[in-house]
Amino acid sequence: MTITVVLADDQPLIRAGLRVLIADTPDLTIVGEAGTGAEAVDLARATRPDVAVMDIRMPGMDGIEATRAISKDTRVLMLTTFDDDEYVYGSLRAGASGFLVKDMALEEILNAIRVVAAGDALIAPSVTRRLIEEFADRPEPTPRHRPLDGITDREHEVLTLVGRGLANAEIAAELSISMATVKAHVARLFTKLDARDRVHLVIIAYEAGLVSPPRA
Repeated sequence: MTITVVLADDQPLIRAGLRVLIADTPDLTIVGEAGTGAEAVDLARATRPDVAVMDIRMPGMDGIEATRAISKDTRVLMLTTFDDDEYVYGSLRAGASGFLVKDMALEEILNAIRVVAAGDALIAPSVTRRLIEEFADRPEPTPRHRPLDGITDREHEVLTLVGRGLANAEIAAELSISMATVKAHVARLFTKLDARDRVHLVIIAYEAGLVSPPRA
């Protein structure tokens, strides 16, 4: 099955490079390009792509606002200059499913698009842990009263470990259960908590007070 992609970046050279890269890949196809966030929103709503590759910093409506507008229907990969971009937190809150650093290897970019299109999140455990630290350090306190109605005790344990940034293999070892069981619990958490992806589960775990990251 072909994965449809929208490219949104205000730099034509970046779009051209991605276009050439994707054009040589049989399972990916570009259905449109945008130079601003507003154009990206209009294009995504018109074409309903599987993935939007979105620059964070664009004139007018930026990538975060554009992501917020389309993330319910289109999975979004954010383009950043550095992996510690100050807008990473805002992008995740807006619904982004992962990040592409503009100097990544070409094959890594293609793989990132495939991973996100498949419904997963391109966030490594180390980045997840940094995200949790970012939550803890924000000056505006995040309410920790999100209800977790309907999940079992075991799902509660799995959600807590996901929130701590553990990968499935680490969760399986921690709880002495199989990888298949962990995957089943995570899948049920997606459904019960209406979570977009694993990153969204981390945010939910934090907002429910399951994660208490240490402060420096």
